Amino acid sequence: MTLDPTRALPGRATPLAIGGVHVVNGRTLLPPFPAGMEEIVLGLGCFWGAERLFWQLPGVHVTAVGYAGGITPNPTYEESCTGLTGHAEVVRVVYDPAEIDLETLLRTFWEAHDPTQGDRQGNDVGPHYRSIILTTSDAQHAAAEHSRDAYQRALSRAGGGPITTEIAPLEAFYYAEEYHQQYLHKNPGGYCGLRGTGVACPLG
Repeated sequence: MTLDPTRALPGRATPLAIGGVHVVNGRTLLPPFPAGMEEIVLGLGCFWGAERLFWQLPGVHVTAVGYAGGITPNPTYEESCTGLTGHAEVVRVVYDPAEIDLETLLRTFWEAHDPTQGDRQGNDVGPHYRSIILTTSDAQHAAAEHSRDAYQRALSRAGGGPITTEIAPLEAFYYAEEYHQQYLHKNPGGYCGLRGTGVACPLG
């Protein structure tokens, strides 16, 4: 997302207030996390269904939804939806690499959405719905780029278009409002917009 910083909303210095406890597994959403945990931040459209997808994976310690990849500090949901924060809706995935490898997380990411759509996922339109991987180490970054290239080859063989997923180092993760955290656990009949391409990702 390229947003002129002079057009970005100002945001606020104070983070949005959240309860800080994952309502599914009872673990804290807030750092510090247990020793040995790693984290990656993933955006694949609306963050409600995306978060559920990852909290269900064995080896994922905790998940939280938020905003990242943009400019505005501590944005609200309404501000993010304007496209004037530069942020995408994302999921912070804190995982134990001894129980789940990064390739599994990346394969899950690629297969759960269509990464060729630019600033949208299906009927969800806007830069905050773009596909994005935000990494926390050089090794993660290299693995993310490798996985993108592998999935692009698979998509191309199936007649798919070019991947538009942004891959960048994580600069800041801002927690979304409490009502968004684990939304589909609190609202089992709620909206989930996840739609994959049907093309398998050849990792692992």
